[in-house]
Amino acid sequence: MLLMLDQLIVYIDDNYSCAVLVLSFSVCMTNCPTLIVTVGLPARGKTYISKKLTRYLNWIGVPTKGKEYQCATTALNDVREYLSVEGGQVAVFDATNTTRERRATIMKFAEQNGFKVFFVESVCEDPDVIAENIVQVKLDSPDYIHTDTEEAVEDFMKRIKCYESSYQPLDENLDKELSYIKVIDVGRRYLVNRVLDHIQSRIVYYLMNIHITPRSIYLSRHGESDLNIKGRIGGDSGLSDRGREYAMKLRKYIQEQNIKELKVWTSQMKRTIQTAESLGVPYEQWKALNEIDAGMCEEMMYEEIQKNFPVEFALRDQDKYRYRYPKGESYEDLVQRLEPVIMELERQENVLVICHQAVMRCLLAYFLDKTADELPYLQCPLHTVLKLTPVAYGCKVESIYLGVDSVNTHRNRPENVMAQRSTEDALQTVPAHF
Repeated sequence: MLLMLDQLIVYIDDNYSCAVLVLSFSVCMTNCPTLIVTVGLPARGKTYISKKLTRYLNWIGVPTKGKEYQCATTALNDVREYLSVEGGQVAVFDATNTTRERRATIMKFAEQNGFKVFFVESVCEDPDVIAENIVQVKLDSPDYIHTDTEEAVEDFMKRIKCYESSYQPLDENLDKELSYIKVIDVGRRYLVNRVLDHIQSRIVYYLMNIHITPRSIYLSRHGESDLNIKGRIGGDSGLSDRGREYAMKLRKYIQEQNIKELKVWTSQMKRTIQTAESLGVPYEQWKALNEIDAGMCEEMMYEEIQKNFPVEFALRDQDKYRYRYPKGESYEDLVQRLEPVIMELERQENVLVICHQAVMRCLLAYFLDKTADELPYLQCPLHTVLKLTPVAYGCKVESIYLGVDSVNTHRNRPENVMAQRSTEDALQTVPAHF
């Protein structure tokens, strides 16, 4: 049984200095699928919010599908198919939905199908933000492919004017029974009303942490370690000679980038701390960034795991994302552990994260929208920096190899994953795809 907040109204300014709460309670007996509905004029960041929400919910293990729609009938049919037939938990209906009549139709549809509805309204009156959004996103559409930029902006502003005449924003009194968050001026203020369950509360928490400030996130594994050289997984060894050389090369690279107010995060393990200490700048240790716990298999070679635990080794190859090492962790566990790191990364500007192979895969999967099946096989080589730069609806990735040799710790997906396979089959792999 879930305890729900029947009404929650929160006002928060950009300094988080004021909050007013009005609470009453009701009980929900079922865990219904959720329909997220965007509201707002064009060029207010609705699709940006929709795509980020979809990516986040999928990453934490909530099957979510989002799409930008022009036709309401098509949209609602797709929603019904996904939530009722395909087994999805959350659908995102990305459209203007600017009239109370349209929103009432959506609510009636949801009630008929047993779906909860959560509205996300983006309100922005800053002309600079609106103009930037038009140039960065809208002008790439087929409508403007052969149009001068200035002319295209003018035409799109006319489109916005057409919507303004019929726009009916969510209202604290008229819409007090609806569940929604109103994001005002790209996150300077928020208004939250009637949060009904855990999913809706996580949506609110996530949206209150994201921002659109230009920045870059740098991901790097620690320098090569002594256990890396020996082919042993996990452990807490220090850097090898080449690992220390990489740490100095990383220092030089970071200095050359001249990054404004860069923050450096590490795990609490020796090899990341030693890498960060070579940078000569302050750094922060996160226990959440520690490498995946291999349990009984810590400091073992893959050959030894296959020899001593052949069934376990096969089970991991069959479902590497969900497989949990005996007395250890799975990638699925690691994603849950890393959620606070992702939230803080969304709040920050420029950050260098010095971490480990499995951890880096999880972080990379979030930013690149990779599936649970793809995540454990992402290539994250030693002595290479991945520079992630968020763009309109995704993330640009640059891979910078710093020229220091190292062992290859990547193990590709094997062809034969049966428990009865030979040792040769177990240790033979096929090429992976980044």
